[in-house]
Amino acid sequence: MDNLVVVVPIVIALLVLGLVGGYIVQIWVARRQASAVALDLESELERVEVKQRNLIEDARAQAGQFREEVEREIREQRGEARRRDRRLQKREESADRRAEAFDRREEELRKRESNIDRRRNQLDAAQKEHLEVLERVSQMTRDDARDILLGQIEDESAERFAQIIRESDTKAKAEADHRARWLVGMALQRVSADHSSVSTVSMIPLPSDDMKGRIIGREGRNIRALEAATGVDLIIDDTPETVVISCFDPVRREVARTALTRLIEDGRIHPTRIEEHVTKARKEINAIIRAEGERAAMDIGVSKLHPEIIQLLGRLRYRQSYGQNVLNHSLEVAFLAATMAAEMGGDANLSRFGGLLHDCGKAIDHEVEGPHALIGAERCRRFGVPEAVAHIVEAHHFEVEPTTFEAFAVAAADAISAARPGARRETVELFVRRLEELEDIANSFPGVERSYAIQAGREVRVAVKPDELDELGALRLSRDVVTRIQETMTYPGQIKVTVIRETRTVGTAR
Repeated sequence: MDNLVVVVPIVIALLVLGLVGGYIVQIWVARRQASAVALDLESELERVEVKQRNLIEDARAQAGQFREEVEREIREQRGEARRRDRRLQKREESADRRAEAFDRREEELRKRESNIDRRRNQLDAAQKEHLEVLERVSQMTRDDARDILLGQIEDESAERFAQIIRESDTKAKAEADHRARWLVGMALQRVSADHSSVSTVSMIPLPSDDMKGRIIGREGRNIRALEAATGVDLIIDDTPETVVISCFDPVRREVARTALTRLIEDGRIHPTRIEEHVTKARKEINAIIRAEGERAAMDIGVSKLHPEIIQLLGRLRYRQSYGQNVLNHSLEVAFLAATMAAEMGGDANLSRFGGLLHDCGKAIDHEVEGPHALIGAERCRRFGVPEAVAHIVEAHHFEVEPTTFEAFAVAAADAISAARPGARRETVELFVRRLEELEDIANSFPGVERSYAIQAGREVRVAVKPDELDELGALRLSRDVVTRIQETMTYPGQIKVTVIRETRTVGTAR
């Protein structure tokens, strides 16, 4: 117990001493840390002050440099302003000098105008006095003199103009005729084509007249079935052993002819057999059309044509124009145009292609309204034919003005092919009517005594009255007749107009 009394105070004393010592140590550590922080703050303040001084110095240096640059720019702008002022001053001085010069010139012009007006008045007065003197001397007014002078000038000009025209025509015709004869002759020698005359009706021979009744059928059912299936008209009349098929569409007519021929050979004619044979005939004709179109394209050397264009070409095999087969005519025009284009420096391939397709519109001109040239050009553009070829097609009859050499070549080849002897045929009525129309046109002009259409309408000879028309008048008459024929008539090839003026002087010796 006594030990505890002694030990407890000692322990308490040691604890107090430990607490006091710990507090003193903490105070010492805190002071050491505070002094270290103070040192760090002082060093940081020094660094900040150094940076601040550096920044101030840099700012002062930049401010000085900027001041120098600004002062330099101000000096340059002041120098430029002074130079501009000097230039403006010089311009103002020059403008002042020009204004003074203009004023002097304007004054001179006013003086000259006044002098000119005074002289004009003097000339007008002198001219008026001179005219009055002339009118008194010639006993003729001014208007009368002017009319006489204009008449003389007009007569002289017309005479000189007619002479120039005659000389130019003579020279041009001589050169053009020589060149054209050589070119056309050479082209025709290189191209040969057969021509056949086929009417718009087909005649089918019958083994006997009894076959007519079988074709007609009971109450006409066979003939009605055949006409309905083919779209043609069958004409069965008193002509012995003959049936006539009439249709404007040549393909339909050919289908009907083929089907009826096979029905006659078969002998079994009734509506069912008629439909079978018509179907077979239509397939065969379509195959022939396709083959003919491909053959024509191959002959010309054209590939990759649209099937519709091939179909149009093939249909031309059954199309006739004035008795001329249109497909053969198209091939001939293609070769003629290519030959002429090659000789004249044009594109022979383009001319050949355009010549082949130039009449393709005739294959469907009975189905579509409009000229066949424009119909064909529209179909060519629709199915991818080149624009240059489409233009040739639409321009070969001048519905559209030709703009290329190849278009003119195809138009010329078309006229040559149609005008060849035997190429086309006309009915007697149309032929006589065309000759009468030529003679009527020539007789409609004053001074014509009589006219004759000769050489199957290829030439018109006009005899004039020599006391009413002189040589120059005859020249003008030939040109007027040609112009009238071109404007009012449609004809193949060309028509020559010859004006004949004959003066006879008769004397009698006694």
